Amino acid sequence: MKFKKEFLIDELDLPYSAIEDKVIDNSRWSIHHEIVFEHEGKFYRTYYSVGATECQDEEPWEYDDEVDCTEVVQKEITVMAWVPAKGAE
Repeated sequence: MKFKKEFLIDELDLPYSAIEDKVIDNSRWSIHHEIVFEHEGKFYRTYYSVGATECQDEEPWEYDDEVDCTEVVQKEITVMAWVPAKGAE
């Protein structure tokens, strides 16, 4: 689904009002985020970037008029992880 950039910023106060906001990558000039937000009872995921330094004047969705968003649902996921063996802590 596509949303107008102005709607996301002005009406939904994104990215600041996002339910979840994770930094997923960074480059020399930008910090890349993944957010989840709610609109009319549905949840959506999208991405944005901001400048990585005070000299980089990059705003969320600066170069987009419309923003691609994917409808998402929350689901419990079991994850395997490496942990210290008993007695090796």
